[in-house]
Amino acid sequence: MDKSELILPKLFKEFTFEVERGKIREFALATGAADIEVYMSQEAAVNAGYRDVPVPLTFGTVPEMWKGLSFEDLIDGLNLTLARVLHGSQSYTYHKPIFAGDHLFGKTYLVDMKQRKNLTIFSFETLFYNESEELLLECKSVVIERGDEV
Repeated sequence: MDKSELILPKLFKEFTFEVERGKIREFALATGAADIEVYMSQEAAVNAGYRDVPVPLTFGTVPEMWKGLSFEDLIDGLNLTLARVLHGSQSYTYHKPIFAGDHLFGKTYLVDMKQRKNLTIFSFETLFYNESEELLLECKSVVIERGDEV
């Protein structure tokens, strides 16, 4: 694909993901989440006032990595040179809580592309919805491709 021919926003991938207690537990341990007990047990989560085990704040990375747009698909889809690609940023905005057992419906879009000197900057947005089509989470990321001369 010639990058100059992109029409934005461009839907890159749609996917589903079931939030599993085990994935929440692993992610909470790996990231050193505070209040670790609520991520370890349904009983602890309910006792803390949650309906089930909640996801930690940056958990949006998990469904993106397991079911979303793979890095290889991104490189191929935008005709990028792997050795020149950098991760620029990542952010998360929660609109509603997400819990173990929830089914997420994700859509990843390329929402912007800019040229800055010898860099091409791509902005992506993954939107996660529930079965009722309510927006739960927005994950935004930036991918940068360096040019020949930096």
